[in-house]
Amino acid sequence: MALSGVKVVEFAGLAPGPFAGLILADHGASVVRVDKPGAQSQDVLARGKRSIAISLKTPSGRDVLKKIIAVSDVLIDPFRPGVLERLGLGPDAFLGDEGLNERLIYARISGFPVNGPEKNMAGHDINYLALSGVLDMLPGENKPTFPLNLLADFAGGGLLCALGIILALRTGRGQVVQTDMVSGARYVSSFPLLHKALAPASPMFASERGHNVLDGAAPFYDVYACKDGRYMTVGCLEPQFYAEFMRRFTGALPSGFTAEDGWTPPADAQTRRELWPQLRNHLQSGFATQPRDYWAGVFQGTDACAVPVLSPEEAAHRYTTVPKPHPSVDEPRFTSDLSASFVPPGAHTEAILQEYGITLEDRERLRRDHALDGRGARL
Repeated sequence: MALSGVKVVEFAGLAPGPFAGLILADHGASVVRVDKPGAQSQDVLARGKRSIAISLKTPSGRDVLKKIIAVSDVLIDPFRPGVLERLGLGPDAFLGDEGLNERLIYARISGFPVNGPEKNMAGHDINYLALSGVLDMLPGENKPTFPLNLLADFAGGGLLCALGIILALRTGRGQVVQTDMVSGARYVSSFPLLHKALAPASPMFASERGHNVLDGAAPFYDVYACKDGRYMTVGCLEPQFYAEFMRRFTGALPSGFTAEDGWTPPADAQTRRELWPQLRNHLQSGFATQPRDYWAGVFQGTDACAVPVLSPEEAAHRYTTVPKPHPSVDEPRFTSDLSASFVPPGAHTEAILQEYGITLEDRERLRRDHALDGRGARL
C-alpha cells in the first residue's frame, strides 16, 4: 500500500485528527493513537489503528513518548497551540539539527488561524464556518443552515491535514504542517468564495444568500417532498438536462394534474427568473402526488439529474455500512466489520512499548510512576 512503513503517532482528539489518522491508516500507515489512561473513547475513526494509554502528566510518560516519536515519521497534534510545547513535546524537541527526529512531519490541527485573535479560543465546526465566510452563503430561510460538522472538521480539517502530511512526506524532510479549520473551510469553498469576490462579473453567487442558483433560489436545484414524506433531489442545471427532467416529470404526472393555481410551465421557464416561484410550486405539487420510489423509477437511468434521497440505512444497503476509503489507491486497507471502527484505549500498550524498543527499565519506571494507569502526578 502507498503508505506502508510510515509510522504515525496520533494524539487522541476529536473529529479532524482521528480522520487524518484514519486516512493514513487506510493506506497502509502504522498509526498509534496516544490515549489517556482510563479514558473512555467514543472515537469511531480508529479502524486500522492501535492504542497506547500513557500519561503525559509524568516525566516517565513523556520520556517514553519522546522515544517513540523520535523513531516515527509523523505526529498528529490535535491540541490548542502551546499544549505540547508546555509538555516538552513541541516541534523544537524533534526538528532541526538539535532535535530528536529531524525528519519528523509534525502535523498540527487547530480551529482558528494560529496568527489570528481567536487562536486560543475554544470552538467547533459551526464557529469555524462562521468566521470563514462560508456559513453566510449556505442555504436556509431567515438564517443559514450548516451541513452537520462535515465542512470544517472533516473536509477543511482532517482531509486537508492528511493531504498536507502526504505532501510533506514527499519532500523527504521534517517540517511542521499547520492546518486550521477556518482556512481549510475557506480553501475547500474556493468555488463559491471566488465567484462571490468576482460578482457581478461572475453572477453565480452575485446576490445575497437564498437568491442564487445553488443556494435554494432555483427550483431546478432543490429537494422536494413526495407523497410518502420522503424526498427527491433535482439538480438539472444545464438546459438539456432540464428539458429531459421536465419531459419525464410531466409525462409521469397523474392524468388531469394541475398545480393549485392551474399554471403550466412554459418551455423557457428555467431561464426566466420571474417564473421560478410558480415553477417551484408546480414541482412541489407534482412530486407530492406520488411516493418517492415512484419518482426514483421515473428518472432511473436518465439524464434528468433527479435521484432519491436515501436514508443512511438505504445507502448502507446499496454500498457498505462502513464507508470505503476513497479515492482507491493501490488497494487500500479496508474491512466492513463495524466493530473494527472502535479501538479501546490502551488495547495495545504492552505490544507497542516492546515494538518501539522501550527497555524493561523504562517500563518499570512507567509503572512506578503510575504513568500507565492514570494515577501519576497531575499538572
